[in-house]
Amino acid sequence: MYRWTSVAEVPTLTEALGHGADARLMIMSADLVGSTHAATAAGIHALRTGLATTATLMMPGPWARHAANHFTAESDLDIGVHLTLNAELEDFRWGPLTQAPSLLDGDGGFPRTLVDLWDHADIDEVRRECRAQVERATSWGVEITHLTTHLLALQQRPEFFDVLLSIAREARLPLRLESGTAEGDAGFPFRALAEQEGIWMPDHFRLVRGGTRAHLEAVLANVPAGVTEVAFAPALAAEELRAIDPAAAGRFDDLAVLTDGTLAERLERLDIVRIGYRSIRDAMRSAMT
Repeated sequence: MYRWTSVAEVPTLTEALGHGADARLMIMSADLVGSTHAATAAGIHALRTGLATTATLMMPGPWARHAANHFTAESDLDIGVHLTLNAELEDFRWGPLTQAPSLLDGDGGFPRTLVDLWDHADIDEVRRECRAQVERATSWGVEITHLTTHLLALQQRPEFFDVLLSIAREARLPLRLESGTAEGDAGFPFRALAEQEGIWMPDHFRLVRGGTRAHLEAVLANVPAGVTEVAFAPALAAEELRAIDPAAAGRFDDLAVLTDGTLAERLERLDIVRIGYRSIRDAMRSAMT
């Protein structure tokens, strides 16, 4: 894998992408595509005509194939695989692509909680399942730009993070990882470990959940230099979502924000440049030896 040879030679991520060191770049992600029709249609709409610059595809989701057909038909769309080992909704279930008994709860879906997953999952089954999700996306013709992890399940425990990092190395894909105090909270330096393996990631990550507009206002009030990713989970205002997801109202607001034309003008006034993951992936691969 690629290594920078000295600290003096290490550029910022923005410089590696062809911008100045003090540039402010922003990735705006539409998450959970493939989980439901409402999420899939909203994510694709936000990518095509809204402000989203990337999306994440849940391969075990019931609508994953439908979503993949759109992404293969429009190869310019930026899409990552949202590695999924949990099915947190009480009344709507999805499960593993592989034969993985340790990744099932009592009613045949993925575990609802992270604790249940971490306490019972066999790491070899985790590795096979995550690899299968990437391989299926590739076999369906999806040009994957990056990897993320649903509910941060693969980030927060060293043995699970090892799976995530090994798959990122195999696929030569950048990762979305938390920033700020997250490494201290997890108890191990996952960002530093990824960097040591030549895996790139945005400098800053912000998850927008609940009170979308107020949260986004707080983010925009203090966007630092570097690449900042802001993740949304947009969905159409459908009865389907109201029935299964307690956070449905916030997700409807996510879509409204991502399709708000005035926000694009505001980002431009703030000198914030929107980018996707494809440029990061391509630059990372060029830096690898």
